[in-house]
Amino acid sequence: MSLVASSDAMYRLLVQSVMDYAIYLLTPEGLIANWNLGAQRAKGYEASEVIGQHYSIFYSQADRDAGKPAANLEQVRRTGRLEDHGWRVRKDGSLMRAHVVIEAVRDDNGVLVGFAKITRDCTEQYYAELARREHERHFRLLVQGVQDYAIYMLDTGGHVINWNAGAQRAKGYTADEIVGQHFSVFYTPQDRALGLPEQGLETARREGRFQAQGIRQRKDGSHFWTSVVIEAIHDEDNGQFIGFAKITRDISEQHRYELQLLQAKELAEQYSQEMSNLSQFLDSVISNIPACVVVQDLASGKVLLANNHADRLFCGEAGHLIGGLPRECALPITGEFLEEQLARGARAAHGYAAQTCVQTAIGPRTLRSRALLAQNAGGRADYVLFIAEDATDELAAQAQIHHMAHHDALTGLPNRMLFNQRLKKALAQGEQCGKLTATLCLDLDNFKNINDSFGHAFGDKLLRALGTRLRNELREADTLARLGGDEFAVVLAELDNPEAACCTAQRLIDVICPPFQIEGHQFSVGVSIGIAYAPHDQDNAEQLLSFADMALYEAKRNGRNRYECFHAGLHAEAHRRRLVETELRAALHLGQLQLHYQPIVDVQSNLITGYEALLRWEHPSRGMIMPMDFIPIAEETGIIHEIGARVLNLACQEAATWEGQETVSVNLSAVQFKNAGLVRTVTLALSDSGLAPQRLELEITESVLLGNNEQNVHILRELKSMGVAIALDDFGTGYSSLGYLRSFPFDRIKIDKSFVHDMCESAQAMSIIRAITELSTSLMIKTTAEGVESIEQMQRLAAEGCSHVQGYLYGQPEPASARLKKIGKSAGD
Repeated sequence: MSLVASSDAMYRLLVQSVMDYAIYLLTPEGLIANWNLGAQRAKGYEASEVIGQHYSIFYSQADRDAGKPAANLEQVRRTGRLEDHGWRVRKDGSLMRAHVVIEAVRDDNGVLVGFAKITRDCTEQYYAELARREHERHFRLLVQGVQDYAIYMLDTGGHVINWNAGAQRAKGYTADEIVGQHFSVFYTPQDRALGLPEQGLETARREGRFQAQGIRQRKDGSHFWTSVVIEAIHDEDNGQFIGFAKITRDISEQHRYELQLLQAKELAEQYSQEMSNLSQFLDSVISNIPACVVVQDLASGKVLLANNHADRLFCGEAGHLIGGLPRECALPITGEFLEEQLARGARAAHGYAAQTCVQTAIGPRTLRSRALLAQNAGGRADYVLFIAEDATDELAAQAQIHHMAHHDALTGLPNRMLFNQRLKKALAQGEQCGKLTATLCLDLDNFKNINDSFGHAFGDKLLRALGTRLRNELREADTLARLGGDEFAVVLAELDNPEAACCTAQRLIDVICPPFQIEGHQFSVGVSIGIAYAPHDQDNAEQLLSFADMALYEAKRNGRNRYECFHAGLHAEAHRRRLVETELRAALHLGQLQLHYQPIVDVQSNLITGYEALLRWEHPSRGMIMPMDFIPIAEETGIIHEIGARVLNLACQEAATWEGQETVSVNLSAVQFKNAGLVRTVTLALSDSGLAPQRLELEITESVLLGNNEQNVHILRELKSMGVAIALDDFGTGYSSLGYLRSFPFDRIKIDKSFVHDMCESAQAMSIIRAITELSTSLMIKTTAEGVESIEQMQRLAAEGCSHVQGYLYGQPEPASARLKKIGKSAGD
């Protein structure tokens, strides 16, 4: 069977065996022509039940009445393709949310022969997305709908970022009026002159939190008494300070009522003749104050006065405190609390304040209370005054903001800021008790590929599942944090020896090994871990984490899915990489980066048809440095973009001076495709040099398509539309090369030199080369074999149909000046 026929058979078998997608064909009239297992699984019909039926049976009656099936086919006839999301009907009558793609299938003469239809069941994802949006909507409504608290954010300079309904109600400004203004507009001119706004922000920035009471100013100039909390907020990914969360509560009414209550008491003592009127006024004030008020007779211990709030909290709907002892009238738990607070107030010279969680008649509430001894005009203490404010909702809002500031929103694990706090605490405890503290840096292997292939929502579920597995393997005293992306870190406190951390690291690696089941997919991922110890390696928290990160880098370099412990050599290696980076930046500006050219020879004519541009670094003290020794560091630091632009410009400029029409091949790093300006860089290099686009060939590796496939293919298509040729380098070394040939029409395939080196001794290497050349011939793609060093290799490659060769047999890479001497000569000269 020919390769093409075999490929078609394998392709049909692949389509028939796909379980997650319904893939089938329709006739031009919309009748079902075939049926795969994915279609049977998704819609419930067997092939014998649906083949020959019109595909409209999968639409609801309403859609059929509206003519949607026919309209969809008409659109495909007209445009060639339809992509849609909607509800479809299974055999049992249930509905599924489907992602549908219909494409027109035409023969070589352009005549419509039918339609290809692919359907994916997205019901679960659809409802999950609805639930997520509803959760986010509820949270926004919670904050925006709060009327009693002004809740808003400030940037690092103190400017208002957002504004809720409670803030508008308290301060009189609408969001349009205040967002962007400095929050000091709420302070009085006197307080601004004293620098109180800046002092509050500085305290929050330094200590993480600022809390106070004071006078603030509304939009209309009126003043009100407030309780204010400001908390510093840091970015969960990098710990960078990003602003403040601010909660303000208007306590003017409470403050005013408390003052009125004290004033009323003094007036009552001073003017006994007006006691009746003042008593009525006092009753009105006490009844309406938004807090519990209880007055106890010091001599008898009985409650002389209690407002409705006090009765409701301490006794329930039917009970009353007035006239009895607190423990007799109130519920047992609340009565004990009330008597304790009154007793402490009676003993304290300046009163007693507390914040206590109490099981009240309406449930657990946090009460912020004050109890003080009240004296008559003669200076004698007659009774105890107890005032309690229900602070439950205020504290819950503060706790929510505090949790958000210290925990990762996705996994619920501690974030970088809380991790640093826990690490510093563990280091201090370890120093006191003479124990070791270990820091572990964890990074998932190839997580980006899963994220790019299945989307961030899928990746988020994987991270949550992974966080749960990791947490279950740690002690209660250990800290697992998510630092950002797929990076995690662990603090292991009070260890007896370094082996304990190594055992923990291996357990974490082992627990990640079993496949994850997510949305019907099964995935296996690995994790690389770096370990650093205190005090052996370092006793500074930031430096210890940096050392663990160096060990993590070493684990990845040594094969991934393993752990490595920090040692001094890693610090030296990191220093070497920083030195290379510094010298590499200098080399760019001093012209130390040069291009050498290796000829590419046409097998049939034995003539040079082009040259591959190979980068060399002429170091002033270390001599010639090869790309493998500095390109990885350039990619890691991002300087590869500047180097890549320099190489493109220099190669085009030098090729433009050649007398012949030889092409020049330039290698592109996968990292360069992350630069949105790559296409413009190539365009400017051609424009500035005057080189024809047809003479430029860009070489990429499979890693370019393994990353952001759709975006990178779009960039390649833009480059190809300019007339630039695209070559796939090191072909055959990856695991999905054939899929790449389907995703993009390459101009050239380069056979990796490892196959060429082994071809004369290895039947397997020869078979791979033969398969590549046959495939390239059938696709009309040129092939270049790299690393050709002998006549025997060249002859065998020619016999297999390889179109071009490259290697030391025809010449080593040389500077442009040496290449000019060989222009016009044949490869055999």
